[in-house]
Amino acid sequence: MATLALSPDELLTTTRTVRKRLDLHRPVPLELVRECLEVALQAPSGSNRQGWQWLVITDPQLRRHIGEIYRDAVAEYLDSTGSAARLFADDPDRAPVQQRVGDSVAWLGERMGEVPVLVLPCLRAGQTLPPDNQAGLWGSVLPAAWSYCLAARARGLGTAWTTLHLSREAEVAELLGIPSGVHQAALIPTAYYTGESFKPAPRQALDAVLHVDGW
Repeated sequence: MATLALSPDELLTTTRTVRKRLDLHRPVPLELVRECLEVALQAPSGSNRQGWQWLVITDPQLRRHIGEIYRDAVAEYLDSTGSAARLFADDPDRAPVQQRVGDSVAWLGERMGEVPVLVLPCLRAGQTLPPDNQAGLWGSVLPAAWSYCLAARARGLGTAWTTLHLSREAEVAELLGIPSGVHQAALIPTAYYTGESFKPAPRQALDAVLHVDGW
């Protein structure tokens, strides 16, 4: 499929986490998802092991079951002190944005099972995760998962990056027959989106987070 006319910087700054604007009713061709995954497979991985595995869920019943698990995980998250809506509650500039994020998380929590395609990037890493260098471990799959999101954006699809279901990872693994030693890295709902396009999001000023030659 032809990609959108986006410059590299436009693609990188407008690939948003899409929740409320996911089109729950328009089917997504599997071939289009495969295109995005072909791009994802070009990402780097530690020692070039390419230990990633990808589950693409389109079956309505499986999506519904995953949605139920995700709904419970979202409810627990929204009740926690770390939920988006409770962060920066005393900051008049950030609190309204965080509240909107929390609202959209709740919205997707009720509808995850209705999203046309669910993608789960996984990593074959053995039964027990190593106690050291977790960055190196997950760095062998997360760049590929983000490449998938970028490729989807370039093809007119919206995605959301979420890991909330990992509190129930074993349930999802049992449902999908994921073997022992394969670990889920994220859950990426994928759909066409409503509206025209996306804009860069407000972010902290670079100088507030930049350190040169030391902290």
